[in-house]
Amino acid sequence: MKIKDLNLQSVKSIKARKESVKSVIKAINGFKTAWKGLSLTMAHLFASNAKRKVIPASDANYFKQMEGTNTIQYPHQQLPVPEVGRYQLDVEMDDCIVCDLCAKICPVDCITIDSIKATEAIGQTSDGTTKRIYAAKFDIDMAKCMYCGLCTIVCPTECIVMTNQYDRSVFELKDLNYEFADMAPEVAAEKRQLLENQLAERQAAKLAALNKKEGEA
Repeated sequence: MKIKDLNLQSVKSIKARKESVKSVIKAINGFKTAWKGLSLTMAHLFASNAKRKVIPASDANYFKQMEGTNTIQYPHQQLPVPEVGRYQLDVEMDDCIVCDLCAKICPVDCITIDSIKATEAIGQTSDGTTKRIYAAKFDIDMAKCMYCGLCTIVCPTECIVMTNQYDRSVFELKDLNYEFADMAPEVAAEKRQLLENQLAERQAAKLAALNKKEGEA
């Protein structure tokens, strides 16, 4: 046998050994990966033997309850939320003066307000503020809300607040748009017409006074 043929066989033998070693290494790595995942699953399976207790968020052990415990039985069992938690928005329309500050400060434009100026005072809020504007529309789209709480800060009558309600699961995205104003379209049209009539009367009175003044001059 020639030396060249011997060298060729040696190279092939070395390559075969390398491939064999690679296959063994791959098998070992696969076994390690499977064992790691299985051991993690088994550790959780046998460690989770206690139910999570409902304690206040201010408790020192609130965030340590995940150790060796199962999940709570929601919705029959619920964890308390912090007092400063920012969740579902709610509006007390009887206290709203329709100042539009909440809609203006909202960084994502999730608040839509359609206001109609009243021809006279229409009542008072719980803090004694006189109401002079109707809310024909007051919608909040919680699908857009980023829960920053800015709208609650600027509200002068504190009529818009963030509640402790956080579970708002719906099938349709449009169902996350909440309507707080209950004024019917025909009533809103009537209020707008009254305002237009009042403005027209005031404009006519101004023109009459101006003409009278010019006539006397």
